[in-house]
Amino acid sequence: MNQYHRVVFQDEAAFRFVGGRVSVDLTATRGLRWRDRGVERVPAPADLARWFVEAGLTASPVPVSAATHRSALELREALYRLMRGRVLGEPLDRRAIDVVNGWAAKAPPAVRLTADGSEKRLVKPTAGELLALVAHDGVDLLGGPHANRLRECSRDTCTLLYLDASRAGSRRWCSMEVCGSRDKMVRYRRRDAE
Repeated sequence: MNQYHRVVFQDEAAFRFVGGRVSVDLTATRGLRWRDRGVERVPAPADLARWFVEAGLTASPVPVSAATHRSALELREALYRLMRGRVLGEPLDRRAIDVVNGWAAKAPPAVRLTADGSEKRLVKPTAGELLALVAHDGVDLLGGPHANRLRECSRDTCTLLYLDASRAGSRRWCSMEVCGSRDKMVRYRRRDAE
């Protein structure tokens, strides 16, 4: 559904799709978490509607109310706490589990095959149904065999999470094209200066 390695991070507020799963990509709608405020990439309902489209969940924007936007941010933070807790080996946050489970209990959008049977399409999804779809993905990931492949980017100024799908399970950066090359350049310059 999603083009997960679309990676030109020239703008801090641009969406990041390097997580490997839509639920992980939702957590990237808040960036630079080490800063006091971080970077909010979905500050308004219209931005969340745009994220749904860019994430490949729907072909056209769906209406997003202010209440649904607030709920989406709560779901995002709950997924982040659970995924980061898994990365760090910490006990899982019970409140975060309740938030994710609450959304996962809702019905995702209906799907239908195209006329030629070659692909599936969502049938007029609502913002709430798309959030339920994201929550289902989060439950599937966190409760499945790939949860131990969740990682946090090794670059000290990046807080993005990603699913390490490399054969050896040794991927270090959310994106080699951005964080990996920047990290390698910093290390090269340090060695060169010595």
